[in-house]
Amino acid sequence: MKAHLEALARRALFLTDPEMAHGLSIKALRSGLVPSHAAPADARLRQSVAGIGFPNPLGMAAGYDKNAEVPEALLRLGFGFTEIGTVTPRPQAGNDRPRIFRLVRDEAVINRLGFNNEGHAAALDRLKACRADPLIGVNIGANKDSTDRVNDYVLGIRCFAPVARYFTANISSPNTPGLRDLQARGSLSALLTAVLEARDIEARKLKRKLPVFLKIAPDLSDEGLDDIAAEALAHPLDGLIISNTTLSRAGLTDTRQAAEAGGLSGKPLFDASTVVLAKMRQRVGPDLPIIGVGGIHSAETAAEKIRAGADLVQLYSGMIFEGPGLPSRIVSGLSRLCDREGLSSIRDIRNSRTAYWAAKV
Repeated sequence: MKAHLEALARRALFLTDPEMAHGLSIKALRSGLVPSHAAPADARLRQSVAGIGFPNPLGMAAGYDKNAEVPEALLRLGFGFTEIGTVTPRPQAGNDRPRIFRLVRDEAVINRLGFNNEGHAAALDRLKACRADPLIGVNIGANKDSTDRVNDYVLGIRCFAPVARYFTANISSPNTPGLRDLQARGSLSALLTAVLEARDIEARKLKRKLPVFLKIAPDLSDEGLDDIAAEALAHPLDGLIISNTTLSRAGLTDTRQAAEAGGLSGKPLFDASTVVLAKMRQRVGPDLPIIGVGGIHSAETAAEKIRAGADLVQLYSGMIFEGPGLPSRIVSGLSRLCDREGLSSIRDIRNSRTAYWAAKV
């Protein structure tokens, strides 16, 4: 019955403008109309990453809850953690509408939102109002018209340090002109130096660890991956998130929508983002945490990210097409995988990396 109602709700949402549908889904979560879906707790799915204990390895990626409106409601869907943002120091409207496009046949989305958000102050107030100590990360970015983008990231660290369980520095969105230039080695070194220094100052004040992850693009060359890996290992960075949306349109069947500008997410991103993940795991070694994102829509695809080298995984677009029950289904599916393979921890499947991903590296 629950699955039937979800299918009806999804069909209704698909009749509306994608951005309006997104707003309606936020309102439904905020109002309590969406029931909890959490799967039973399973000790085999618990992970300790960057000093944080995660109840399961599945998270909601940044981009859905930009303004920290429903982080606790998302956790009740079965996610082990959630990430708000991307949030910038000052509010900004983002790019002109329409700016979100569904590619239904491909189960993909193209967006060119451009970091639309209500700014630091609004998100901070909402996070302060959270009733417990939920596992919420804060994805920070720079304003489009900023004259000092590195300082925008520093301001994000300073603002959210009291409420963030971890930070993500998003330098890989394709929808803010020039933002991906921060992935170049010299610019990245300057960014990481400033952000991690600010993090260390705040961590000393709070007397607790404040992990920082770096979110990178799936469109990088091997030389670009080499540079990022070198800088990640040269700085006290806590991990990487691989990856953001792609500019590629390879393999799409919905050619009309594919012509829209913006970053592509969803099923078509899975292979490319997972190959980049496997390549980066090879470059940084076994210990630096990696969160795998891109195209996850089932327990099997979540497991493949882990096999390719991820410690944790995140999704967003998959829930657009599969509904709010997807997180619980994935978590339950990972428990069944542990049953089938006799695993004491889901992390153990990293020791059996598939020949497919090894060959792709």
